[in-house]
Amino acid sequence: MTDAIKEQQPFQAEIRQLLDLVVHSLYTDKEIFLRELISNASDSMERLRHVEATEKHVHEPGLAMEIHLTTDETARTLTLADHGIGMTREELAKSLGTIAHSGTKAFLDAVKASGGAPNKLIGQFGVGFYSAFMVADKVEVFTRSWRADGDELVWTSDGGSGYTIEEAPGQTRGVKVVLHLKEDQAEYAGEARVKRLIETYSNFVGFPIFLNGKRINEVEALWLKNKTEISEDEYKAFYQFAGKAFDEPAYRLHFSADAPLSINALLFAPSENPERMGFGKVGGGVALYCRKVLIDEDPKGLLPEWLRFVKGVVDSADLPLNISRETMQDSALVRKLNSVLSKRVIKMFEKEAEADPEKYRAFYRKFDRFFKEGVATDYANRDALAKLLRFESSMASAGELCGFADYLTRAKDGQNEIFYLVGANRDSLENSPYLEAFKARGIEVIFFTEMVDEYVVDALREFDGKKLVSIRHAGVDMESQEATGDSLDAAQTTALCEFLKAQLGDRVTSVASGKRLVDSPVIALVPADGLSPQMRQMMRAMDENYKDEVKVELEINPRHPLLRKLATAKDSNPELAGLVAHQLFDSALIAAGLLEDARDTVSRMNTLMEKALG
Repeated sequence: MTDAIKEQQPFQAEIRQLLDLVVHSLYTDKEIFLRELISNASDSMERLRHVEATEKHVHEPGLAMEIHLTTDETARTLTLADHGIGMTREELAKSLGTIAHSGTKAFLDAVKASGGAPNKLIGQFGVGFYSAFMVADKVEVFTRSWRADGDELVWTSDGGSGYTIEEAPGQTRGVKVVLHLKEDQAEYAGEARVKRLIETYSNFVGFPIFLNGKRINEVEALWLKNKTEISEDEYKAFYQFAGKAFDEPAYRLHFSADAPLSINALLFAPSENPERMGFGKVGGGVALYCRKVLIDEDPKGLLPEWLRFVKGVVDSADLPLNISRETMQDSALVRKLNSVLSKRVIKMFEKEAEADPEKYRAFYRKFDRFFKEGVATDYANRDALAKLLRFESSMASAGELCGFADYLTRAKDGQNEIFYLVGANRDSLENSPYLEAFKARGIEVIFFTEMVDEYVVDALREFDGKKLVSIRHAGVDMESQEATGDSLDAAQTTALCEFLKAQLGDRVTSVASGKRLVDSPVIALVPADGLSPQMRQMMRAMDENYKDEVKVELEINPRHPLLRKLATAKDSNPELAGLVAHQLFDSALIAAGLLEDARDTVSRMNTLMEKALG
């Protein structure tokens, strides 16, 4: 064969340097090579579509726009063919042997600038073809250009010092890449292995992909289609495929955006919560694509952690990706994506909750922990998330959920606080002495019945400018209400408070008459900066050696018959009055959930019963 037909060319120094990087350090996972080659084939056919729109004559115009892969375990080869734009002799040399089109020089300059850290570089240099040499010791590229006078050629290289280009009669338009696999990479000549890689990384490529004659990618990239062209059944099938799910989606968000980034997204909220069903913490379910090619099945930071229950796909053509398309280079871009997506999802839930409150309440009951986690951890979206919270309240029927906005529509004129109470369950909260004054004044109180709720209100602190206030704490300012029934006078009340403070000593910070009580004799108030019973319980769960001495403010009800009798007994029967004082205090601690050791309480109760029976 003459030199005019067969050309033996050395690689430029930059190409040799690049090949060394590719094979030894650039890609952390060898299986990426197939994604790169399929992506190149897809790009080639996309380019042909543009050529066909502008050129009158294209070689072999009737060829199907398909990608075909063939495995041969005996020969240890993997072949990938497309009917795309193809290459001329000059284009072969420039694209695969020099720096002119491949972007290699720019890439190597970037490697140098980054201090020799190629794994942190952006994958925009078009060097993905060379990943083939990670698994092959010889690569053949058969090609025929779309041009009428195009040559039929084969480019061959072992990935070493150079390559050859020679004539290869019988080629159809496009490119056929034959990988002669290394002995230790023979797995990529296996049909099952290649099929899994196609399904993992290239399932949504816009052209049919065939493996040994059978089509593999039969699920469409619905996120790029117009919503009016997609049926509910198609959405459901896509959700179950992409989310590996068996239930039906409860909600769907399908949107496109051009600013601040080009984004096409199709996201689903499931109808069942696997964490609630005991399957443990779920992993992220939103995959990241770039032009329909998978970049990462579970990209860290793409969505805030609390949205891990969401399933679907995000595709952005603007992604500056790592050269191996495995990680993001610019964390600022991840934050931008995170911000856009999380705000869109929250807005979607807000609209759905408004459109169908009952459906949203049913959904919230299953997924409430995620929203609460978001309020506690996602500062940027905290205020927006607060609108999605639902809870029971003293003015709603048992089991009925409402939101902060609902609460504010029922608030009293001039009420600047949102009052809440945390406890084990609704029954205990409804019968709590803390609620008495609020019931009497017709003031609504929110009921929180989960331990995590304490963190939620602690993080939130206010809603729509209204401060969240626990009615268990001291310092709640209430309007005076006309007292009914007999009551101790001011002097008697002061004397009784002094007696109780003397009896209880350091167990209380103060004893005073207040406006809180209607039916109960006393109430224990946690100081404004003190820990609630639920928080104490959580601290003990985290540290078995945790100890925190309980000190409360004691508020008394001077109208209660028991206290009126105690005011007399403290002088006529000091011993009995002392026992009653301590028993009243322990009862207040029990009601507050603060009594940690009831042994003295039980012993004292037995003594009191003996005295009562004479």
